[in-house]
Formats: sequence, C-alpha cells, structure tokens
Amino acid sequence: MSGPLTGIRIVDLTTVISGPSATMLLADQGADVIKVESVSAPDHARGAGFGENQFTPIFLNNNRNKRGIALNLKSNTGKAMLLKLAATADVFIQNFRPGVVERLGVGEAEVRSGKKDIIYVSISGFGEKGPLSHKPVYDPIIQAVSGLTTVQAGSDDLRPRLVRTILPDKLTGTVTAQAITSALFHRERTGEGQHVRVSMLDTVVSFLWSSDMGGQTFVGKEVSTQRAATFIDLIYETKSSYISVSAMANKQWQALCDALGEPQWKDDPRFNTPAKRDLNADLRLNMTQEKLLEKRAEEWLPILELAGVPCAPVLTRSEMIHHPQVQANQLLFESKHPVAGNIRQARPAARFSHSQHETMSGAPLHGQHTVEILSELGYGEAEIRAAAAENVVTYPEFE
Repeated sequence: MSGPLTGIRIVDLTTVISGPSATMLLADQGADVIKVESVSAPDHARGAGFGENQFTPIFLNNNRNKRGIALNLKSNTGKAMLLKLAATADVFIQNFRPGVVERLGVGEAEVRSGKKDIIYVSISGFGEKGPLSHKPVYDPIIQAVSGLTTVQAGSDDLRPRLVRTILPDKLTGTVTAQAITSALFHRERTGEGQHVRVSMLDTVVSFLWSSDMGGQTFVGKEVSTQRAATFIDLIYETKSSYISVSAMANKQWQALCDALGEPQWKDDPRFNTPAKRDLNADLRLNMTQEKLLEKRAEEWLPILELAGVPCAPVLTRSEMIHHPQVQANQLLFESKHPVAGNIRQARPAARFSHSQHETMSGAPLHGQHTVEILSELGYGEAEIRAAAAENVVTYPEFE
C-alpha cells in the first residue's frame, strides 16, 4: 500500500541524527528520500558505535527506507549532478553549519533556481545568527545551553545532569519532519515553496516551555532559583524491583492511601489538597516509599491496579522488547539487512488506516543507488563510470 507521502521526493544532505531521523519519518510514510553522502567522508553515524561494514545501530535506525548516492560536491560535476537531482525534488534538506552550503554552491538560491517551489530546509545547532551560531554543536552542548541539564537535575542548586538519551537531536528531527509536511501542505494550497529553518536550541527551549518554565512564564514575577521538581522522581523501590506510581488527582491519591493501608493520610492536613501535597512532596514521597518496601512489585502492582492507581513496572530495555503490551502493539519487527544481517527495529509510531506504507527497506550502503539515481536523471553508463574514475561519484561496484 502506498504511504501518505508517496510521490514526494526529498534530497537529504543531513548527517548523524537530527536530519536523518526527520527524513526517515517521512520515508516511513512513503517519501522517496535520497541520502546524499560525500564520496570521501560518509555520514559520521556509519562509524558511531559498534557494528560492521559501516552499519552501526545509529545509522541503521535513522536511515531506513532511503536510497543512497555518493557525490563529490567540491567538484563542479558533482555539484551539477546534485543540482540536477534537486530540480526533481520537492524538499531539499541540509544540516551543515551556517554558511557551508553557500560556500559549496548549493545554498537556497542555487537550488531554487532549478526548482522554484522547492521546500528548502536548514537544521542548525543554535540558529543562523548570534554569538554561538557558527560553533560546532553536539547534543550535550544544546542540553547545557537550553537549561535542560538543570531541569534534569531537579533544582538549579544541584549538579546539572544530562538526559541520558540524545533528546535535542531526536526532538529536532520530529519537529523538522512536522514542519516539512506543513510546508508541503502550504505549497499544495498556494503553490509557494519556502525556506524552513529549525535550530536545536529553539526546539528544546520550546519543548521545555510547556511544562518546565513556570518560573519564567509570568513577566516581572520570575523565580531566580527553581526548587526541586520532585514529581519527576516517582520511581519506587519494592522488595523485588522498581515500580512507578503516579497519583496526581484527588481520587487517585485517596485510592493510593487505601491501597497502601494508610487511610488516615487522606485527612492529614499536610496532604488533603493538591497544593499541600505539592508543598510537602518530599515527605509524602518518602512515606510512600517506606510503605512500598513492605511488599514485592508482583504483589503491589495488582493491588494498585485494582484500586485504580496508575502504576507500572520499571523495565530494562531488554525486558521492554518482550513486554506483552509491546507485543500486542506489534511495535517491533525483524528484518534481514544484506550487510548488517538480522536486525530488530521499531515500526513507525503513527499508523494510517488508509495509507499505511508497508514496504520496509534497510539503510543503504555508501552510494548504493548512485548508478540508479543518475540513470534516472539521464546520465549514461559511460558518463557514470567516467565520473567514478575521476572521484566525482562512487558506488559499491566501483569501490
């Protein structure tokens, strides 16, 4: 079955995580994503982590359902090939540092000269202006500047902590994919192409503002030091393992008190309103923890569920992939990659009732589809072989 984006072509010059994760979301929905890599310097993600023959988990899990071409953009011929390819595309996306694509001669002006209504997308770390705009960026740098590390610490007074996943990169990918589909929808209605700019810093700050910037929301009433946000630590130890329990509403709190065998807590003046429970959060959570240490997780979870208290076991990643709910959702699938071998991946999270893209292909080899794509553009076999001999392009058979 064709996906909702079948017929859309995306020329993708991005590397590592933010851009590749964005374009894979769109490829999973049927877009023809053509991953453009350098002849001499493939995507850094090919070598990031364990794996063989340039197929690491990071590369495999961010480049599914794409075709690959390898070009030398420092050569006039390679640049001309890219611009000819861009003229057939709906979207052109890159995540070089500001100014690099212009120096390469593949900036918006050059690309738009061949396709007036193209969606040109630029992902940056800090944005295209300002004192940090030209600095090299990795995920921890954005976590630091955005304030995310102090949110993760729980208080401005505590040692900042990194979120132990590359959240800024992946979140930027999701935001970028959504922005691209919006720009395509705008073009469908108006005929206008446009330049979409997404920075990792903007993405994370906007993300934090919905729930973590209360002290900075009311102008003139800013809070200089954020107190510890204890609500994020709702992980409790039992006699056997860890569980999560979250009783936010009054009804849930009262149910928790009964389930724990402490009905008197419901009328305790320290806890009898949401505001008081928040004010005395540390005491409340510590008292809850003491009770939960009295039984095993296997005993507590049925008791809490029967009482209507939101709860769940804390699973390791190895446990999660075998959990009955994950299996019921048919969330994971296995496939055989021609180089990487048997791999397990998560299906796209969004399911479409009428346009689910069912075909799944593994991440491409370096330049795997160079000949195929150049042939589609009208280049002959002799031209392609000559370009390969001059290090303008490469493909597996030539390498």
